[in-house]
Amino acid sequence: MTELAPRPWHPGAVQARIRALPLPADPRAEIERLAAENRRIHDRDCLNLNPAANVMNPRAEALLAAGLGSRPSLGLPGAKYETGLEAIEAIEVVAARLACAVFGARHAEVRVPSGAMANLFAFTALAAPGDAIVAPPAAIGGHVTHHAPGCAGLRGLRVVEAPVDAARYTVDVDALAKLAREVRPRIITLGQSLNLHPHPVAKVREIADAVGAVLVFDAAHLCGPIAGGAWPNPLAEGAHVITMSTYKSLGGPAGGLIVTDDDRIAEALERVAFPGMTANFDAGRVAALGVALEDWREFGADYAREMTAAARALSDALRAEGLPVHGETRSHQFALEPPGGGQAMAQRLRASGLLASGIGLPLDPVAGDMNGLRMGMPEAVRRGMRAAHMPELAALVARAWRGETVADAVRAFRAPFQRVDFAG
Repeated sequence: MTELAPRPWHPGAVQARIRALPLPADPRAEIERLAAENRRIHDRDCLNLNPAANVMNPRAEALLAAGLGSRPSLGLPGAKYETGLEAIEAIEVVAARLACAVFGARHAEVRVPSGAMANLFAFTALAAPGDAIVAPPAAIGGHVTHHAPGCAGLRGLRVVEAPVDAARYTVDVDALAKLAREVRPRIITLGQSLNLHPHPVAKVREIADAVGAVLVFDAAHLCGPIAGGAWPNPLAEGAHVITMSTYKSLGGPAGGLIVTDDDRIAEALERVAFPGMTANFDAGRVAALGVALEDWREFGADYAREMTAAARALSDALRAEGLPVHGETRSHQFALEPPGGGQAMAQRLRASGLLASGIGLPLDPVAGDMNGLRMGMPEAVRRGMRAAHMPELAALVARAWRGETVADAVRAFRAPFQRVDFAG
């Protein structure tokens, strides 16, 4: 049987897309063709301005096909269940040491399969079902994993939305302190899918201490700027735990990472990882992560600085083109206020080969859509673009924003940027 059963709970567009993709006559050949098509989309036809996207050091990418991922890895280094794993357990330790070095941490959990799972690991280690979690709402880019439909809900946590400081696109500290005294949360989270200004980590740590909560900083988007010193390190400012994705601004493989300075939290996280949720893990991904982390030790300061400078230059150039940029940014990402909704504008830009995504902003809602559009510079800068290129790029974005199809011009602009910078 090759037909997928109908899923009436899916939206109509999803159902139609699935129906349009029957099992091919030669699945191997078709999958290989689709992989090549994906390369063409991202390496030739389009320019990725999605801050959740990046490219890897080719040496890291090669390790994903180095025969590591299919090997077992059950247990701790020096006490693996299967034999013959001396090399794999050494990779595990080296990657963890590199993570600690890059993020200034005492402990690192590298066996995490995704950024979402990093949050689930942390929520499972730090709270019990029924405990309260206070998390940033969608209006300031709060991630679904911190809320009822995501990992917090799966753990059975009672989710309370944090009050918003709209001007700084973060939480309102004074209102949060009052809320925390009322709710008595077990976990408070900071860090969002869009980050424009540094978050008040030290002040929120004081609030957490006052009510016996743990402060979890989600650095899924900020891990690169943090690693490169262009953004304050949340651990140094008082966060108990940092969770993150490793493929966005960090430029590593798809996966997750958790770092902490707290011995008790590290022990609890380790129990969640093994024998809890991972057992065997993808050692090829961990090896690729290790190479990516070493790139940050060698080139991180330059990469983070260039990402931040390019984001500021592009946002300024777009504002000069008359586009509604949302405030100012001090990070590698920023947002715009499209009148018809963020996802609708993302589709318009896609027709011109410009890739972006919707995001929530503390503005009036747009029916059936997000009210913001998010852009960021991890991939563009790693491909060789710099602040000086941003006025030309802004002119292309502005033309596409206003309804002109400029796919050929985008492809021509994109063509010279084929390298992978900041990679050893």
